[in-house]
Amino acid sequence: MRIRLIADGKLKDAALCALEADYVARLKHFTELVIEETPRRAAATQRRTKPGRSSRGGITVCLDASGREWTSQQFAEWLGKQALSGTRELAFLVGGAEGFPAAFKQQADLVLALSRMTLTHDWARVLLLEQIYRAFTILRGYPYAR
Repeated sequence: MRIRLIADGKLKDAALCALEADYVARLKHFTELVIEETPRRAAATQRRTKPGRSSRGGITVCLDASGREWTSQQFAEWLGKQALSGTRELAFLVGGAEGFPAAFKQQADLVLALSRMTLTHDWARVLLLEQIYRAFTILRGYPYAR
């Protein structure tokens, strides 16, 4: 199963870039991971239309504060079910400061909240990678998740 993280803009903070690089390297042991950075203007235009489906057999997950809140264990279970059911690709969309329009979120397969607290899209992006890594370690029984 391939994971795509589609983010609004580039990371600018050096510390967050280092954290992202660390989790990208860790995730290589579990799955194929692709990070796509859309230009901020282009992302705003795309958000007005639709999230776009992943390739056939893919799931689109839109990150938004109004979405479902899961524990790390619940997220891991969901991720495991996706892999077992033959999902080819999970596409996680991290929007900009404006978030996503309601119509856009309705077209996603899942709307997920990382926290009820407000996060910058840069922090959300890194936190998402950490939670994906944590989910794989939970599924494999590795000590990281404890």
